[in-house]
Amino acid sequence: MDQISSSPAPGVKRGVRAHHRFWPARLPHSITVPATSLWDNLETSARRYPQKAALVFFGRVVRYAELLEKAERLAAWLQGLGVKQGDRVLLDMQNCPQLVIAHFAILRANAVVVPVNPMNRLEELKHYIVDPDARVAITTADLAPELARASDALAPGQRLAHLLVTHFTDAFDASVSGDDAPPAAWADWLLTRHALPALQDGQVHSWDAALGVIATAAPLTVGPADLAILPYTSGTTGLPKGCMHTHASIMHNAIASSLWGNGSTENVVLTVVPMFHITGMVSVMHTAIRGSATLVMMPRWDRELAGRLISRWQVTHWTNIPTMVIDLLGSPNFERYDLSSLVYIGGGGAAMPQAIAQRLLERFGLRYVEGYGLTETAAPSHSNPPDAPKQQCLGIPFMSTDARVIDPDTLRELPTGEQGEIIIHGPEVFQGYWKRPEATQAAFIEFEGKRFFRSGDLGRVDADGYFFLTDRLKRMINASGFKVWPAEVEALMFRHPAVQEACVIGTKDSYRGESVKAVVVLRPSHRGELSEQDLIEWCRANMAVYKVPRVVQFVDALPKSGAGKVMWRTLQEAERS
Repeated sequence: MDQISSSPAPGVKRGVRAHHRFWPARLPHSITVPATSLWDNLETSARRYPQKAALVFFGRVVRYAELLEKAERLAAWLQGLGVKQGDRVLLDMQNCPQLVIAHFAILRANAVVVPVNPMNRLEELKHYIVDPDARVAITTADLAPELARASDALAPGQRLAHLLVTHFTDAFDASVSGDDAPPAAWADWLLTRHALPALQDGQVHSWDAALGVIATAAPLTVGPADLAILPYTSGTTGLPKGCMHTHASIMHNAIASSLWGNGSTENVVLTVVPMFHITGMVSVMHTAIRGSATLVMMPRWDRELAGRLISRWQVTHWTNIPTMVIDLLGSPNFERYDLSSLVYIGGGGAAMPQAIAQRLLERFGLRYVEGYGLTETAAPSHSNPPDAPKQQCLGIPFMSTDARVIDPDTLRELPTGEQGEIIIHGPEVFQGYWKRPEATQAAFIEFEGKRFFRSGDLGRVDADGYFFLTDRLKRMINASGFKVWPAEVEALMFRHPAVQEACVIGTKDSYRGESVKAVVVLRPSHRGELSEQDLIEWCRANMAVYKVPRVVQFVDALPKSGAGKVMWRTLQEAERS
């Protein structure tokens, strides 16, 4: 690990940062995290507020006492399968009550949650089974066949031993009507009772059967320092890497997020950002459960349903990505919806257009609070002060957090206004990459005697201490808040027999911000036989939809350096021009 020394930026005293002038007066700069597990948050909320609504899903209410009981039962069932402390359990589903129940059941079983993006397909899923050495997975019936196929495609000894399957309608009444009813277009995947798939070398179990087992879970033995969550993130080297988060790192941001957003037990939270993603998991689910709040859940985005649910349940807090707000404001039915209950609205993943932020302020008195973070920092690591946000800004370093901008080559702190790499130190920072000691070592530096994570993002700090994103050191595409790593998409595309070479870059998209473009050299034997649309359709069948190239361009050759490396920057700069 590199060690360097640094003096404070000009004009800033050591230990005093410029952004402290804008710090919420009611809050300390740092907090003390409880020496308890994440499970304790649910147990405490259920003991204090047993009859309070914890989850709302298409009109059905799950109260805290019921949520606790179901999670306890499922934890005992998992332990009955042989799940032990530290074992990794896959959780592959969209937002629904079963996700929350299963997430906390895994923690109660002293095991580790491995959240999986439900858009992932066979080749991607194989990695999520093999890399964390998972033998148990929990999913919904619409996703179960693909997960079973991924398991069956693996070598004996690597396959899943148990697959627990639930239907969405295990959690709500399919005949629900009125404002709580799902969109008619969702009927096929939401309401269908699918047959359970078979699993080679393993068993498939139904949700009802698992929750029907009466047993008591073994004692809780995990604590703050134990591994709790293993979310995966990609990067410049292709295959996703697991980020090791302890109970303590997730606990910090759950508590800090609640304090930062004026959280209370009366919060009603619209839960539409996906909870397999670090933001939805930590800043929404764990924050709400820790604060005994109510989660009004949506499995997917639909602007009319969102408008109805905000109005019907008097939602107070809404974390989102900016495209959702833009979409809702553009609804022809927008005037029918009552947004007067909202007291907090914010998000990240992409910049909120200034005109939309201004409209929210002028019409509703809402300041859109943008934040910034990564899977490695249990997002957020930065957030705008709710009372003093700046538009299109990452915000200031979060509670208990120190962040700087350094020269990525010399590792020296840069003066105000100069572009450099953002580095982050704080209790929310992960422990390292699962099974990747070399990648872990490369991700950290020692700076002023503290361990800082290198974000790979380029930014600057203004005179007030607010951070702004200016560029990326890492090669990444941001499509509506979803991070797409070109190396991973290229690796998947190389599996097509016609693809000789591929280079993936970002292309401008008026709605998504960026979309994926693939520049492809076909093998001579396949030229003229495969169209751009054919390749796009193949990608759609073999990778998560947000990774699929929207544009494919066939070329005779890719630009290469003297060493034979593909010059992706040349293609990217040409696309931007």
